[in-house]
Amino acid sequence: MHRFRLEFPKDVAAATSLLPSHRGPLTPRDARVLAGGQDLLGELKDHLVEPDTLVSLHRIPGLDGFELGEDLRLGALVTLAVIERDTALRERFTVLAEAAESVATPQIRTQATLGGNLCQRPRCWYYRNEEAPCIKKGGAECFAFGGRNKYNAILGGGPSYIVHPSDLAPALVCLDATVTKTAREGTETIALESFFTLPSEGSVQRENVLRANELLLGVHVPALGPGWKSTYLKFRERESFDFALAAVALAVRLDGERIAEAKLVLGGVAPIPWRARAAEDFVAGKPNTRSTWKAAADLALAGAEPLEHNAYKIPLTKGLIQKAFRKLA
Repeated sequence: MHRFRLEFPKDVAAATSLLPSHRGPLTPRDARVLAGGQDLLGELKDHLVEPDTLVSLHRIPGLDGFELGEDLRLGALVTLAVIERDTALRERFTVLAEAAESVATPQIRTQATLGGNLCQRPRCWYYRNEEAPCIKKGGAECFAFGGRNKYNAILGGGPSYIVHPSDLAPALVCLDATVTKTAREGTETIALESFFTLPSEGSVQRENVLRANELLLGVHVPALGPGWKSTYLKFRERESFDFALAAVALAVRLDGERIAEAKLVLGGVAPIPWRARAAEDFVAGKPNTRSTWKAAADLALAGAEPLEHNAYKIPLTKGLIQKAFRKLA
């Protein structure tokens, strides 16, 4: 492992002063932010990044707290275990608690953080192989496109076909969350849906708009309002500990026997949390029936372009969507 200096700043200003001064994507030697470390330490050991400095956030007060009133505010260092276990949060924002509960193992969830989960890097075999100069690491091609692509994208892919590994991201996009980030120049709040970027947008080597000199501070989730119910369903090869082959974050507001509104976001199938707006628009005002759910699932996957080994994700995801609607019915 490359030798690095570990810094423990006492406040946000001190933390941002330790980050790179440039506003572009991170380079392998740029300082990295250390939150839970569940993903970053793996990248260090695999020599995917070799920063000279790690900036730990754990001595900055307030980043590990959350406030639950009409809305929900979560600091970047809130652990997944806290999100999973809080009964009031689970009752109000079920999709988020279920997403947190689905991540990895109980031991990992006690260390893994909200900010780290949102900013984690792809799990693609070629990206994680230090000997493979794939396009995510500055190479000329995505080896998954014509290679081993069982776990790769069927929506929004190209020129890279990674899938975003976060479970919290689809749930929070479904809840219309916003994210706050800061740099030496000031603080900015944006929609979480706009935080993530497709490989065809900007730099193919990054998955979000966070620049090298910026720090993620926390997430704000607005109140869902009366009548809303939500859920998160995830299919994985190993129930005990695995990333999603496909996942569905769904929130629904019913009006009698009809669906008044719905919010549908897919995980495990695209380089970003995939908002299925056509399906959302279709179900509004429709009867809450199996035929409506099936039509919504078909619309959500209408633009899918599977690779050689991952066409199974289309029927799998359609089935999860219908199962989520049925669960909330």
